[in-house]
Amino acid sequence: MLKMPETVKELEQQAASALGKAIAEVPAIRVENIEIEPASPDRGVDIIAHINVADKPRILVCEVKQSGQPRHVRTGLLQLRDYAAHLGKSAVPIFIAPYLSPEAQALCKENNVGFLDLAGNARLVFDSVFIEKLVSSAPPAERRELKSLFKPKSAQILRALLQDPKRAWRVVELAKAAAVSLGHVSNVRAALLSREWAQESEDGFFLSKPDALLDAWRDEYESPEGKRVGFYTILHGSAFEAAARQAFAACSDQEKAVFASFSAAHWLAPYGRTGTQYFYADEAGLERLKQCLKLSPSPKGENVVVTVPKDRGLLLDTVEPAAGVYCTGDIQTYLDLWGAGERGREAAEHLRRMRLSWQA
Repeated sequence: MLKMPETVKELEQQAASALGKAIAEVPAIRVENIEIEPASPDRGVDIIAHINVADKPRILVCEVKQSGQPRHVRTGLLQLRDYAAHLGKSAVPIFIAPYLSPEAQALCKENNVGFLDLAGNARLVFDSVFIEKLVSSAPPAERRELKSLFKPKSAQILRALLQDPKRAWRVVELAKAAAVSLGHVSNVRAALLSREWAQESEDGFFLSKPDALLDAWRDEYESPEGKRVGFYTILHGSAFEAAARQAFAACSDQEKAVFASFSAAHWLAPYGRTGTQYFYADEAGLERLKQCLKLSPSPKGENVVVTVPKDRGLLLDTVEPAAGVYCTGDIQTYLDLWGAGERGREAAEHLRRMRLSWQA
């Protein structure tokens, strides 16, 4: 497993080594020298490689960045293109980072800039040279960073943002709306801007690519931690709905119970029926459900599933699609459906088409 560099100098050394290995695979290329941190009054790049391609001299000019997120890549590309233009037609611009996501790679292609990263992705196209390598997944460090964006407290912020992606938020007002600290909002804001899923305006920041954010969240989604309890009830149809309304109405400000997953989707964007009813509830809400729905323990043959989530923030984002009926919001319902298997994914995509189609 590749050890990620801890310092800028170490990163530049690994970048130079990766570049050397990539071009060494092409028989037509002869490497004259690879210079790290070239001394020059016009220094604007981190690595310069002098090579010869079929007796034609070329200069590979490389910008090395510690972050391969799109926002940082865009800045590096501007530096590269300016410097390459200064050197003339013999210069080949190349962007290098520890890891470049598909979005970052696309930016490089759009700007006719080669790229490679320490995870194994590479695309170098010039003269008769064509090198392209793509790895199937992001390195563990990148995955951990992305997963941290979807942790419970951060998720409260994302749900608030996705309710109205075009709305611009100040950090203070978003912290209040999402019931989290200013620090949490600042960290999420920085991560979204870095990935170019959000943009800044005079009125604050807003989601510029809500679908890209939701896709990434969906792909990394894990069911909430908590206690899952199965029950059986003899109630069904209108009698069950009436009892559920009774349970919701009986909950005080300190008690919470809401429809979730397929049961929430039934009220938000109906897509077939399921024989099991799903709820999120806190401990007090669970007791209300037991009383009103006449629930009895059922190790087998359950038709009601209640999850008491460790993260109570899930219970803050709810909607009332019909009088006296409370459900998880569109985003949480979509994520839970997606995580429920093939049938759930069909229902999730239906809900997304009906309620989460954002216009550019």
